[in-house]
Amino acid sequence: AATTPSFCLLIAVTQRGTMPYRCIASSPEGLVQQVAVSYLRHGYWWYVTGRIPDGKDAESVDRKLIAKYEIDQTDRQRAYRKKCGLANMQYIRYGNWFLLMVTEGHHPFKQQERNRIRDCRRHPIKFEGYSISYRRAGATPKGGGQPKWHACVRIDPWTYRELKAFFLDRACHRSIENLARDFACVPYARFAPVRRQLLTIQRSVNSARARVGHEPIPHSVLNLRRKILQPF
Repeated sequence: AATTPSFCLLIAVTQRGTMPYRCIASSPEGLVQQVAVSYLRHGYWWYVTGRIPDGKDAESVDRKLIAKYEIDQTDRQRAYRKKCGLANMQYIRYGNWFLLMVTEGHHPFKQQERNRIRDCRRHPIKFEGYSISYRRAGATPKGGGQPKWHACVRIDPWTYRELKAFFLDRACHRSIENLARDFACVPYARFAPVRRQLLTIQRSVNSARARVGHEPIPHSVLNLRRKILQPF
């Protein structure tokens, strides 16, 4: 007979991992990297965000949520739950902002949060000026195979418009050195979509500078290489 989800759950909850579950991100960029590179690519597409009230013990909230939703599972336990049709979850926090993520499958969390849960393939995760989503790749696979999907990290539209307006306002009134310092202060991790956004801003700035006879700013000021971080 096929193994039932309830039986799989009973097995899974009796085999907790021995390593502590890491959930406190070291930086906003570390959180974004962990979500985009590790969680989305493994099917954690549904999510709920929250904010811990000031003055409340954040680590006690961490422990409560991890225990409530049985998030602390080993890789083997997660694989077994998936085979049984049960969803797995991840939890990550930076400061007082937290993110709960869940995969396809049965889980009480989905019922309890049914009015708040979102699918990042349709509704990007918004965090610290980032927009994090899971998107279908533009190219169609040869031979009619299944389309590929990938994590997409970009500066969210509102923040991007503000950033572009800031640089255009300064484009013709600042030296290359001053603009280079301004670009160096742009905090967003240089994922490919972020690089394209910054290059678009740079082109707009150079177009404005060219109209008044100023030298263009070089690509090198954008610092386009993404740094790999320790997320926790």
